Amino acid sequence: MALRPLYDRILVSRLESEEKTKGGIIIPESAKEKPLEGKVISVGNGKILDDGSVRELAVKKGDKILFGKYAGTEVKVDQEDLVILREDDVLAIVE
Repeated sequence: MALRPLYDRILVSRLESEEKTKGGIIIPESAKEKPLEGKVISVGNGKILDDGSVRELAVKKGDKILFGKYAGTEVKVDQEDLVILREDDVLAIVE
């Protein structure tokens, strides 16, 4: 099943979190936090402005982004956990 987000929404796949700390300590599954970094899978057509025109999104398919800890809605598609966010929830594009 394929999803195409609407308007200013973005479909993101979370990147895997680190298994070890920089000091070499292994982090158990129960102590890991959800990663705040992801890869853009798909983007909507753009944000509809007050005058009815559509503004393209700054984020493109394939971009690596940072987003807020509690941002977006989690969905499961074909056994893969994905997040749907608004463009406003994106904090930065990693270059």
